[in-house]
Amino acid sequence: MNIFANSEMKKFILPGLLFFGVAVASGQDPQFSQYYQSPLYLNPGFTGITNQQRATFIHRTQWPNLPQSFSTFAASYDIWVDEVRSGFGIIATTDKMGTAGWRTTTVGLNYSYKVRLSEKLVFSPGLSFGYGINGLDRSKLQFGDGLEFNGASLDPAFQRLGNTQYFDFSAGFVLYSKALFFGTAFSHINNPNLSVLNTETRLPTKMVIHGGGRITINRGIGKNAKPDYLTPSFIYRAQGLVSQMDVGLNYHIDPVSLGVWYRGKPWESTVKNSIQQDALIFTLGLYFKSLTIGYSYDFSTSGLATASGGAHEISVVYEFEAKPLRRGVKRKNRLIPCPSFNSKANFWN
Repeated sequence: MNIFANSEMKKFILPGLLFFGVAVASGQDPQFSQYYQSPLYLNPGFTGITNQQRATFIHRTQWPNLPQSFSTFAASYDIWVDEVRSGFGIIATTDKMGTAGWRTTTVGLNYSYKVRLSEKLVFSPGLSFGYGINGLDRSKLQFGDGLEFNGASLDPAFQRLGNTQYFDFSAGFVLYSKALFFGTAFSHINNPNLSVLNTETRLPTKMVIHGGGRITINRGIGKNAKPDYLTPSFIYRAQGLVSQMDVGLNYHIDPVSLGVWYRGKPWESTVKNSIQQDALIFTLGLYFKSLTIGYSYDFSTSGLATASGGAHEISVVYEFEAKPLRRGVKRKNRLIPCPSFNSKANFWN
């Protein structure tokens, strides 16, 4: 029996195989346009850069107009312990794609240590140790012989499909002053095996270089005056044969921020000698005393512009103190504030 002879079968089989092939062949991590709203995912060196405690949540839906969009969620919690000049955190991520229910879920433990290099410079190295599960839902796959034998495929490859579990290791650092920051992170240093066919498919190491700063326009002198400022930033990612560059600028007049970002590599050309470009990103943020809410939309400028529907992203960050900090310890270990995307009057600003 030819499984492609019937057009009805194609509607179920082809999308699943398409996304299955993408998942296996690409070997790429999911990404967030609002990467600054998920700092532990970006770089373990950011762990503990808060007044005391922080919880973050971010969700991304990519290409919603396609039959099965890519859906990515990350949640993290971290705490700064000034007695030991260290940050501790935990982060969980899940990434789902395709009609076959392909899902990758990871949980990581983060640690960072703050070193004051001078009166104006802080060095924050960090580590992350993770555990992941990768695989698909076999019940959502349909093969030709399965249609003949009551849904049970006899194909040996189908019988080998399953989930794989793996350990993961990442490291990075952040170097910052009051106005500027720069960092580098390396994820999947141990190149974990993600194959679901009992073979070997190694996840390539991902390198991230990022930086930015804060430029004050108006300090908002006066009781009711509102400061306004700019926060330019960039991020460069490279993993396997794929690389990507994001550059953008947010304008803030508290409690609102608006931003425009560009994703592309204008120094490279495609086969047709056109500039490599992927998306324009528009962001909106609301910054309150302890709560930050962000939204972004990726408008695709590539060939997928009309068909994909771009990408939507929502983020929530909540910072809080669970106990009063001991004044003596806090004064001894007070660090330079890392440039932030808001002007909340707390330990880091």
